[in-house]
Amino acid sequence: MQQRYNYAFFDEASKREIRRALVKGVSIPGYQVPFASREMPIGRGWGTGGLQITLAIIGPDDTLKVIDQGSDDSVNAVNIKKLVFDTTDVEVTDATEDATLIQSRHRIPEHPLDDGQILVLQVPTPEPLRSFEPSEAATKRLHAEADYTGAWLELFDQIVRFDATTTGADHPVQVFGRYVMAPSPIPRFDNLKLNQARHLTLLGAGREKKIYAVPPFTDVKPLDFEDYPFAVETFEGKRCRLCGAEGVYLDELVDEATGETYYQCNDTNYCVSSACQPTKPVDAAAASGTESCGSKASLRAAARFVGLSPQSSAPEAPSLTLRTTGNSRKGTSHA
Repeated sequence: MQQRYNYAFFDEASKREIRRALVKGVSIPGYQVPFASREMPIGRGWGTGGLQITLAIIGPDDTLKVIDQGSDDSVNAVNIKKLVFDTTDVEVTDATEDATLIQSRHRIPEHPLDDGQILVLQVPTPEPLRSFEPSEAATKRLHAEADYTGAWLELFDQIVRFDATTTGADHPVQVFGRYVMAPSPIPRFDNLKLNQARHLTLLGAGREKKIYAVPPFTDVKPLDFEDYPFAVETFEGKRCRLCGAEGVYLDELVDEATGETYYQCNDTNYCVSSACQPTKPVDAAAASGTESCGSKASLRAAARFVGLSPQSSAPEAPSLTLRTTGNSRKGTSHA
């Protein structure tokens, strides 16, 4: 490697400052820690927060994976990977299970992450209360007082209007029974992967100059009501046309020649990995009733991320009662 920059681009003082913010973020799960966001050779809003975290913590023995909306080969992922490689000379990979450090935009990989792996999420808007409170001083006070009435009212308004919560991504979650957090713009499908996960999750917003974290084995619960429980995107009856996977997050695509709608795994590495290849052709497997690789993987992930019993000693979240006009369903909710 031709040494044109300090290792990992930043000077050592900058990396120490970012690591100090990360230590505070890990110590107070879900809390937004301000940090001095540096100038980067990419525009703000294109992953500078996640990239700064990656550059601050990466070491010579790490193996890096970068994905953008599930793809290892998108322009954003390739350029971030190239910048990190050019300034560190670390090994890069597309295989989720081989990576020690994974930087991602909009997705958590389908392959369950394990001990020793770190997930870095790029965050555009770290403040979950921003949509109804424009003042930074006011949101800080609301977090300090654990006053999340606005977040609950926003979900309530969606239910009144559409009889369901309509957050397609970035559904707010409560971390360790205390702070309400914006889980990056990951789909609802990925929210439960943060609950009691074995890996460390670090979230960085370069434009907003905020860092926060979810340590391993931490309770992460999406905000919902007992009579309107949190539900992920459903792909029931649909499978990837390439590998036959079911129970994973799928992209809906249209064949321009025929007009036919088809589905493919959003996580490109998961789709091509040997762990997710049916032993028979998709059509034959469907005809014989053979369970596809994706459905088995989904069961393993469900047992891994959701089946673990809560271990935290966090205080129980306040209960709310949801009553909608003209709807007989009533109940008590827990965040």
